[in-house]
Amino acid sequence: MLEVGDLKLPITKSLFMKCINCGTDNNLKDRTANQGRCKQCNHPFAFEPTTMGSLKVTDIMFAKALADISANETLYFTPKQFLYFLDNRLRKKAFKLMYFIPVYLFINFWITLLFGFILLIIPNFFIVVNLIYHIGIILYLFNNTKSTKLNNASRKASSIALRFVGILILVVGILVSLLIQSFPIFAAVVVVGMSSIYLGIRQLGKIGNLAQEFLIPQANLDSWLETWQRINGTLNQLLPSPQNQIAPASINPDVTAYSFDRLVVCDNSKVAQLLIANNFHFENNCAILSANGYPENIFETTMGMLRRNPNLQVFAFHDCTPKGVTLAHRLSTSEDWFFNHSVRIIDLGLLPRQIIASKKAMFIQKSDYSSQKSQELPSEVREKLTSEELAWLDSGNTVELESLSPRMLIKVLQNGISRSMSLIEDDSSLFVSNDYALSAIDDHDSIHNVYIVENFG
Repeated sequence: MLEVGDLKLPITKSLFMKCINCGTDNNLKDRTANQGRCKQCNHPFAFEPTTMGSLKVTDIMFAKALADISANETLYFTPKQFLYFLDNRLRKKAFKLMYFIPVYLFINFWITLLFGFILLIIPNFFIVVNLIYHIGIILYLFNNTKSTKLNNASRKASSIALRFVGILILVVGILVSLLIQSFPIFAAVVVVGMSSIYLGIRQLGKIGNLAQEFLIPQANLDSWLETWQRINGTLNQLLPSPQNQIAPASINPDVTAYSFDRLVVCDNSKVAQLLIANNFHFENNCAILSANGYPENIFETTMGMLRRNPNLQVFAFHDCTPKGVTLAHRLSTSEDWFFNHSVRIIDLGLLPRQIIASKKAMFIQKSDYSSQKSQELPSEVREKLTSEELAWLDSGNTVELESLSPRMLIKVLQNGISRSMSLIEDDSSLFVSNDYALSAIDDHDSIHNVYIVENFG
């Protein structure tokens, strides 16, 4: 078993690995004798799970993750997106209810039988041992339900397991206590069983908004990617850090006379780079810029083109962070953007209300720094947030757009733009369409119409 903090992950191919070059199976002895190379084709293995400590990755697992996140090398992705993606792959193996129940029942039977026969001299000792075992199981499952090393699915499975264990304790325990006619045993069984059921029900309602921590340190992933590319070649779909290009690009005057009807502004230049690399601007006929002016070499030219369009729609696309939730306000009040220009601004998110209302599991992080920055938000921004949103942000919670895969992020943005534009055409202060809604907000008598998307994706 692989142990990572609270986790115990199954390891299936640490001693037996398949070469990604020729498909030959190599056991540990083969790899060791051939200096970490395939015994058949001599291709080096990028990973040796037996020497990786607690975090174990195989070449096949890594190659599959790269193929999946890039949609078989058709989409570009950022290193941070791959960190989220691979981390989730490992996390999914952490706790499975279908594996837990048979192991739990097997150990329960044998530990009771063993201690029951060894210590028959103490009346009902096997029942006491069984209750102690169950208390340990309940504590293990309860810790799982609030573990930052588990995903929501594993935490939910742990809460379901708590209820299952509690019901089993009550049914079997009460029957046994009545059989031996012991009220103390009956009372103990009821307390332990009901406690397990109560904790399972209580924790299930808290799972959706619990924070998580990465299993994989960023430094580890950077090292793995470097090793992988040295052995298997450059990953063309892996984006480098956005480069500052200060010198203005030379643009044909015929092009500058044209203006996009839509602009997507990202608070993160890496997300803007991702969208541009995947040709989102061409396929959706919109300009893409970041809040810090990326791409620098065409920023001023693009802004000049956009400001000339009286029908411009501006879409704010940002992380759910204190900095991110200020983006729409910044676009409407900054002279670098659209101060004194009449534009319609739509905040697509991420916003706390979208995460709170979402049925999708999101990777929520938590930090004291974010908590402090939230409480320092301008009053104009805080008053547009609900009390529930402010409590969420003030607790230090954040969610990054890069936690979504490239395919999902692009899909969410496309849906947000198409749906919000069709709803805005109704020209009312509140738009609702099934699971999607826009709310118009008063921007202190400004000349902008600012809208907030109520649901994400």
